[in-house]
Amino acid sequence: MKVDGRDTRPIRLSGDGKTVQVIDQRRLPHEFVVLDLVTVDDVIMAIQEMVVRGAPLIGVTAAYGVFVAALNAEGRSDSFAYFSGECKRIKAARPTAINLIWGVERVTAVVREMRDDAARIDAARVEAGLIAEAEAENCHLIGEYGVEIVEAISRRKKGKTVHILTHCNAGWLACIEYGTATAPMYAAFDRGLDIHIWVDETRPLNQGARLTAWELGKHGIDHTIVTDNAGGHLMQHGMVDLVIVGTDRTTHTGDVANKIGTYLKALAARDNQVPFYVALPSSTFDWELKDGVKDIPIEERDPDEVRYVQGLENGAVKKVMISPPESKAANYAFDVTPARLVTGFITERGICKADAEAIAALFPEKGDCF
Repeated sequence: MKVDGRDTRPIRLSGDGKTVQVIDQRRLPHEFVVLDLVTVDDVIMAIQEMVVRGAPLIGVTAAYGVFVAALNAEGRSDSFAYFSGECKRIKAARPTAINLIWGVERVTAVVREMRDDAARIDAARVEAGLIAEAEAENCHLIGEYGVEIVEAISRRKKGKTVHILTHCNAGWLACIEYGTATAPMYAAFDRGLDIHIWVDETRPLNQGARLTAWELGKHGIDHTIVTDNAGGHLMQHGMVDLVIVGTDRTTHTGDVANKIGTYLKALAARDNQVPFYVALPSSTFDWELKDGVKDIPIEERDPDEVRYVQGLENGAVKKVMISPPESKAANYAFDVTPARLVTGFITERGICKADAEAIAALFPEKGDCF
């Protein structure tokens, strides 16, 4: 995707191919900062502190983290044991996004076949790059399939504006290119469809207000930021034609873990007969868990993320407390939307219902999981 006319990705290798570089998404939209990840501690910090976030990008960052681990293991007498230990640390960085574990395991499976440090480094670099390109293509295909839904609504409305609501940031910042939930939006806009996006602010870290709005603005897409709890009102008054969200982990039976507040949007959409779609690449499916509500681990983050808010004041980014100092806070980062509330999934292989049978039809090679 382009930022001010320049091709930009949220993660890349430096020119010499030895340093992983990421956009520090904590600083957007007011500052554009690129960080170097040169140690596994750097990679873990970036994942835990949300320098990088979003399931596909976490997976790619974890994959490149394996490359960093291989680099740092070079020349050690215990290089493979050290490398293996570092990979275990990366896998434990955050609990909810299944892509993290998937990214580490895919790269380490290739690296284990190599017999020396140099070969392991090269193999990790190549495999992480392949994962990044595959996720970019997956998001492109999600856009190509998802735009059909937007086109159908546009035809029904005789070309009038299609109003789409999204939650959190499931854009290219959360992926590599295009995004998941935003991919159909970019495709629709590029085809000349008249669309408008309702952007949930997404408390407590405001990924919608900070990141999705920034992305859409850079692409020229009309959008309006709303409070997280405005969605039900908008739907009641016929101001939302379609909801599209992303996901951090989705069971192969159709339950969806996504940023906290997604479940409430799904309830409001069901009550107002608004289609509710989840866009995801196959890497975000959990092919083992069946009951998302009971079994998907829900991350509890630092309560200070709730108690403080970050913004721009007189040209400087500052953090201020918004709650009484003595008040406790709880910070559940995700919730689970049951499959019964999901209209369908938009994947790189097409659109399907949110149930095991339909998912199995799209991904028959996963038949042992069903």
